[in-house]
Amino acid sequence: MKRAGRKVVAGTESPGTSQTSKKQKTSLHGSGFGESDLCTSMDWGSLPHHVILRVFQFLTLVDRARASSVCRRWNEVFHIPDLWRRFEFELSQPATSYLKSTHPDLIQQIIKRHADHLQYVSFKVDSSTESAEAACDILSQLVNCSIKTLGLISTAKPSFMNVSKAHFASALTVVFVNSKSLSSIKIDDTPLDDPSLKVLVANNSDTLKLLKMSSCPHVSPAGILCVADQCHGLKELALNYYILSDELLLALSSEKHVDLEHLRIDVVSENPGQVQFHTIKKQSWDALVKHSPKVNIVMYFFLYEDEFDAFFREETPVTHLYFGRAVSKAMLGRIGMNCPRLIELVVCANGLQPLDDELIQIAERCKNLTAMGLGECEVTCRGFIEFVKMCGGRLTQLSIMEEVLIPDSDYSLDRLHLEVSKHLGRMWFPDMMPTW
Repeated sequence: MKRAGRKVVAGTESPGTSQTSKKQKTSLHGSGFGESDLCTSMDWGSLPHHVILRVFQFLTLVDRARASSVCRRWNEVFHIPDLWRRFEFELSQPATSYLKSTHPDLIQQIIKRHADHLQYVSFKVDSSTESAEAACDILSQLVNCSIKTLGLISTAKPSFMNVSKAHFASALTVVFVNSKSLSSIKIDDTPLDDPSLKVLVANNSDTLKLLKMSSCPHVSPAGILCVADQCHGLKELALNYYILSDELLLALSSEKHVDLEHLRIDVVSENPGQVQFHTIKKQSWDALVKHSPKVNIVMYFFLYEDEFDAFFREETPVTHLYFGRAVSKAMLGRIGMNCPRLIELVVCANGLQPLDDELIQIAERCKNLTAMGLGECEVTCRGFIEFVKMCGGRLTQLSIMEEVLIPDSDYSLDRLHLEVSKHLGRMWFPDMMPTW
């Protein structure tokens, strides 16, 4: 910390160095250039502040702490306010252990010095409980911060779900109470609960615009309804289907609400056949679309084939549909009949039954469809070309695995790409790998 002006590697060039040698040292691709030459020829401590700042912005907290000890100049940059306006704490188990053993007071020093500057904060943690608890400990210290964006990201389960609900809720409460202008919150796979949401609403109802909270099993429909009732500026909402309700859609459709722009719904089942999904009434969907006619309703399905019974039996204003597991022909037929607002459809798997009729029905009735992706499915070349012909140039994205297409007496794969390209108005080829 006190080694003022010291370089990473000491060494200077003597006056008698040959011109050829100089060229070798300054050419990145010269045959005589090596890593030691780079370190020897550069004075890292004399780099401009803005360059060092840019380097620091790509480093994790641990690496920033290490870099700050290079020299006085780098330590000065370590404390520039702009470096701490947006920061992502990457807390893997090794990094967390290193912080505890080598820099136990580092977090406290940063927060004490830069509390007024921290505005965009996220925690990316691995599966270890130690990392998640460390994130909660840091949250608990943000008493003098006015954060605008908060993200809690688990790179692998169980992570935050192994932290006690009381510890997690206590840490969140500190942020929700002290940050009076939270506008964006992403807290997936966490023990967030209804009382925490009430604290959030009580202190940030006028500023909250985005709330993403999928896989939060301690949140009930009543908890999310509290958010919908009070946060009138809400623009984006992401949640699990089990807390979606008719009451929630009607609350989001009340006249006091600013128009919702994005509603994302994750429909997930971990135990095949053991989950009974409720049905949302058509009137509730209609009320939402009437109030917010441009709203994007995005649904991600990770279900087994026998669990789809509650969905798309009547008109549903979904705009984006993603099926991560196999979906039946019958289900795709319902989508063609009852999803007139559909813009994007991705089917990762179906089975070994050609989907010609279902795709043609979707092309006929879903007039807004602009993007399609098909994975482990089957479609005849003739049926696929008919689908593309009906959709025409409005298909801006068309990602079809080559294995999906079944050659027939009219079209080979070679001829198919020419026909599809003609109807799309651009060159098109089937994909070797999915691009969605």
